[in-house]
Amino acid sequence: MAQTEQELRVQLAACYRIFDYMGWTELIYNHITVKLPGDEHHFLINPYGLHYSEVTASNLVKVDIEGNIVEETGYAVNPAGIVIHTAIHAARSDVVCIAHTHTNAGMAVACSKEGLRNDNFYSALLHNRVAYHDFEGITLMDDEKPRLVANLGDKNMLILRNHGLLACGRSIAEAFQSIWAMQRACEVQVAGDSTGKQMIPVGADVLARTEQLMTMQSMGQPIGELEFAALTRIIERLDPSYKD
Repeated sequence: MAQTEQELRVQLAACYRIFDYMGWTELIYNHITVKLPGDEHHFLINPYGLHYSEVTASNLVKVDIEGNIVEETGYAVNPAGIVIHTAIHAARSDVVCIAHTHTNAGMAVACSKEGLRNDNFYSALLHNRVAYHDFEGITLMDDEKPRLVANLGDKNMLILRNHGLLACGRSIAEAFQSIWAMQRACEVQVAGDSTGKQMIPVGADVLARTEQLMTMQSMGQPIGELEFAALTRIIERLDPSYKD
């Protein structure tokens, strides 16, 4: 697992390239952040105006917990990203990485009144692990922060209603794995709905047993490390410039 700022820069840049490879980009918007080691409460975020495919270790922007840029850079940062990420990083000391997406499937489920249903393999794995936050418009106002944090609570996955998906993790790999699982659950739900057929709900006993197994698996274990490493190897072969 990454320990130094430079290692985290390289790993976060790889994460941006992985999101692009997975088709999770939204022009120059959305954001993934990682908290840096030390007592300064600094974190890294993407340069506003660059596509995810252009993000590198060296052009990531370092900001403080108030969202102020703390080192020389030629870039600005996304104001909406600053509100979301400063709120969660300030409130959750256990969170190292936060990722936010506007994918078609994620937004479709976020816009549905029922949200994520328990009727597919991946949504069953996420039972009682996903929180919800109501839409308040473009996330630019600091007064939304307490409600965002309260709705997230102690969970690491959040559906922003009418908006998109958000995942937190104790590492970049864990945040990636969580948002991947949310994305897959949403994709399957949207695909199922497109058939016009009624989906089979997962029984309460199976959901409870699955929740217990997932809780046991996540306790103290590195989540997503193998998966993230596999995707990083693909990115490395395609374009190693993310390390620059």
